[in-house]
Amino acid sequence: MTTTVADDLRASVRGFLESAVPEAEVRRIADSPSGFDAALWGRLAGELGLTGLVVPEEHGGSRAGFAELGVVLEEMGWALLPAPFFSTVVLGAGALLLSGDAGAQAAHLPGIASGELRVAVGGMTGTPTCEAVAGSRGWLIDGTAEGVLDGATADLLLVFATCEGGTSLFAVRADAPGLSRRPLRTLDLTRRQAQVSLHATPATLIGSQGDGERIAAALLDRALAGQTAEQVGGAKRVLEMATEYARTRYQFGRAIGSFQAIKHRCADMLIDVSRMEVAAAAALAAVDADAPDLPVAARVASSFCGDAYFAAAAANIEVHGGIGFTWEHPAHLYYRRAKSAQLLFGSPAEHREALMTLLEAGRG
Repeated sequence: MTTTVADDLRASVRGFLESAVPEAEVRRIADSPSGFDAALWGRLAGELGLTGLVVPEEHGGSRAGFAELGVVLEEMGWALLPAPFFSTVVLGAGALLLSGDAGAQAAHLPGIASGELRVAVGGMTGTPTCEAVAGSRGWLIDGTAEGVLDGATADLLLVFATCEGGTSLFAVRADAPGLSRRPLRTLDLTRRQAQVSLHATPATLIGSQGDGERIAAALLDRALAGQTAEQVGGAKRVLEMATEYARTRYQFGRAIGSFQAIKHRCADMLIDVSRMEVAAAAALAAVDADAPDLPVAARVASSFCGDAYFAAAAANIEVHGGIGFTWEHPAHLYYRRAKSAQLLFGSPAEHREALMTLLEAGRG
């Protein structure tokens, strides 16, 4: 992707989000029963074509790469967009593409590209807690998936479950019998999660039986890479907030940004944001190149960006002082997102441990 294309895409998405989703609108949507706005979702899909970004052209998308997707995710992280974009495009479309199931792709990717189909993915990390059994009526799933992003409002759920052939991926319609979804109260007010329970729920196998572990591992790499872009955007925003406040807030007759302690705090934030950009760009490029070291690049970026974003969000509150702790100030929304994102797909400590395992295996 050339710099011009990246800049044009960034300007287009930034302009749209600044106009359509200012802070007051973010709060309104976050406080709504569903946690997203259907009209806004339609505009993201129709006006900007963002829901079809990574979908192949034959299924109605634009077949862009993760570099382009990273630009969009960064801007969404900057704005704290409350929408099921990550769950649908990064996870949902990603799982379908990784499955290699042409029939499933033809059935679901056009709906994702058009914005008519919202998708949630359950059981991607850790050992699956759902079990699938094949019977005379087809596949039936029992179990519970916790912390499913946008699981309460998705039209389609992709669930990783264990079965006789090993972990496999299954599609479950939102209106399937035996399916129940309970919204969860979480730290991040702008990103919804749900507990999804299945009781003899009909499901359709996606891809090959027993191929779920491979799909989940590859999807996690892509999820970590995409999330680092979001974290970069959020960190940039809190840096902007902190430096702007430091320039305009006066104490003892001078801007607080002239005080050495504030200068050092903002300088540390700037250095971390610059490092985050490099790490995230490397992870996104590794996805596009299908690089063998993608698992390493994704975990390096995730572990560093998770800690750096949280540190920047905390520093922003410190720079603002008392007002930064109030409900009315947006600093707490970014702080909540930073902490939640730090743990969403595994903690930085877990990723560093996995990184050590990967590096040791490579040296061996």
